[in-house]
Amino acid sequence: MPDSSSDSSQQNNGQQQQSQQRQRQRQHQERSQQGHSKPQERARSRTVKPNIEEEDICPDPRLATAAAAAAALNRSSSAVASRTSDNAVASYQRLIKHYRVEVAASASSVLSTLTTFPLDSVKTRMQTYRYAGFLDCVTAPMASITLVRTVSFSIYQRSKYVYCDWVKRNFGYDVMAHVTRSGSYPNLWSVATFGAAGATAGCCITAIACPFELTKLSAQVSVLLADKKNCPKPESHAIAASYQNKGTFKTLRNIVKHRGLGGLYTGFRLHLMRDTLGTATYFMTYESSKQLLTTFGGHGTHSNPLAVLVAGGLCGIVSWALIYPVDSAKSIYQRNSLMYSKGQKVEPVKIHFFSRNMYRGLGVSMGRSCAVNAVFFSSFEFLKKRIKSWDDK
Repeated sequence: MPDSSSDSSQQNNGQQQQSQQRQRQRQHQERSQQGHSKPQERARSRTVKPNIEEEDICPDPRLATAAAAAAALNRSSSAVASRTSDNAVASYQRLIKHYRVEVAASASSVLSTLTTFPLDSVKTRMQTYRYAGFLDCVTAPMASITLVRTVSFSIYQRSKYVYCDWVKRNFGYDVMAHVTRSGSYPNLWSVATFGAAGATAGCCITAIACPFELTKLSAQVSVLLADKKNCPKPESHAIAASYQNKGTFKTLRNIVKHRGLGGLYTGFRLHLMRDTLGTATYFMTYESSKQLLTTFGGHGTHSNPLAVLVAGGLCGIVSWALIYPVDSAKSIYQRNSLMYSKGQKVEPVKIHFFSRNMYRGLGVSMGRSCAVNAVFFSSFEFLKKRIKSWDDK
């Protein structure tokens, strides 16, 4: 009995030891598996974390593409707007450069009118008529002078090159090459070409200038016309008195009322003679004296500012001295016509070149013309040269 019990106890002890050993092996395996899983989890956490950060930076590739497209569109729109603005400025500059003569003539005419308008005349007109101020007083004459002068210079410039080409084609002489050559003097070809171009311009502008000058004349002599002593007939006084204390545009309407639309061109033939001869002398004197003075001054090109200043004043003096009797006859005829209605005959006025009465007021007219044209041509040549120097784009 004791032997059997001891054997059974030993057997039980062996089973317990085996069971404990298997349990320890399982625990060891579990600890080993847990040890291997932790580095993998840490590795997965490290690999997942960057992906989360990348998603925070760029959550969706399609949104990134849309943002890039919007930025590109904004840059493209800015570039197009910039190019459009540059093209508009370039087109504007090309347009001004093409019409530089007209632009320079208009601006210079305004400048010369404002700077040389007789202040005493302005004061008298403001006292006689109900003008609101200085600008209201000079607006009408400044507008008419600017228009006439701009058209005149435009026609002259184009006529000059037409006649130069005609002379070169028919006679083989290049007038412009001679004029622009350093050290050259005026000759028969240059004087005749400039005179012909000036006569063409003067002939063309008469259609524009005649109504303006008639209106200006009637406004200037309206007070004298209203005096009965100056009216040849009693019935003429009512017509003449209707022009008194009228502004420029009211005077224009009054002329049409009494003499019809054709009345605006009263004295047209005398005006045509005056402007044709006067403008021919005007440009002929200016171009020739500028060339002569520049050569005497030793300048290489015909852009000497002093020569331009003197030539501008000289052309005004010479042209007025030549045409003043014609202008006086025109003014007298137009003044007399204002006292007659449509259909009534106005006695013609004879031109007396050697009569002292025909030259009354010549000194004042020559002085004012000298100042006006000196300022005008100085500004005109400066602006034309500056505009011409613009780069073509």
